[in-house]
Amino acid sequence: MDDHVVFAHHLAGTDRGRPIDSDADIARALRDDAPAWLHLSADHPDTTQWIDEHLSYLDPAIRAALIEPQVRPRALKLGEGLLVILRGINLNEGADPEDTISLRLYADPSRIVSMSRRRLQSVDVLAESIAGGKGPETSGAFLAQLVELLTDRIEEQVSDLDARSEALEAAVIEAPLSHYGSETTDQRLELADLRRVLPPQRDAVRDILRANMAWVGDPQRAILGEQLDQLTRVVETLDAIRDQLATIRTEIDAARDERLNRNLYVLSMISAVFLPLGFMTGLMGINLAGMPGAAWPPAFWVFCGLMAGLAIVVLAILRAFRLL
Repeated sequence: MDDHVVFAHHLAGTDRGRPIDSDADIARALRDDAPAWLHLSADHPDTTQWIDEHLSYLDPAIRAALIEPQVRPRALKLGEGLLVILRGINLNEGADPEDTISLRLYADPSRIVSMSRRRLQSVDVLAESIAGGKGPETSGAFLAQLVELLTDRIEEQVSDLDARSEALEAAVIEAPLSHYGSETTDQRLELADLRRVLPPQRDAVRDILRANMAWVGDPQRAILGEQLDQLTRVVETLDAIRDQLATIRTEIDAARDERLNRNLYVLSMISAVFLPLGFMTGLMGINLAGMPGAAWPPAFWVFCGLMAGLAIVVLAILRAFRLL
């Protein structure tokens, strides 16, 4: 099998679950009435040529959408088939989960062609199930199960973000001046990435249901309806997290502003006390003839006493005006 073909499987019939190895067998299986699934590597240079050569009977709009470099979640009915573009959580080692992976998919009663640029755990799990003879046998069941796998992992990721934001909120309320600013920023960036793709994903699942495909049976519609409701709850949770993180950011900024104002207040009080003292010492420190007390030995200590008395008077005035 060529590198651009990740895997291919029969979904039903006597060959159910059996992998398809050669390009000729894959092309033949996709033309047969019994449903088959082909998964391609979207970034392989030979993928476009393979699609044009072996899937030339598909609508040009379908082939173009499958290889489009920049896509967003959506679903479009084309004849008896569905063009579906979805996003999955990136659970690859060392990757950021919010850096979601795009999955392009065309499905009709006889064939399923999907492709992605990186490995997607939901696709791998579904492929293992099919290879073990326990996976879906129809295109409708395949689509419903795939959406369910993707949605479950999305909900897990959003639930984890929700728990982390709750813990962050409790920590900030307890110690708002601790170093939680960077963590808040990281969570807000993660939230922004998820909010960019999940509302369109919800709309895509809704469009799958609205397409009312004949090969999507009532049991699959029930599953897709449940996934639509689940995605709606997830999007609502993201909105709540957004408001929560905005409140946390406001709390941190308010605490920092309060500390800054308190420090400025202390500095202003110190300045108020030492301003007249600085004026007096500057005045008495000029080197001009006739300076009072220049020839009197106790003059320095008398002047220090006057300075202390002046400081006490200034503090009394500030207290009287309730500035202290």
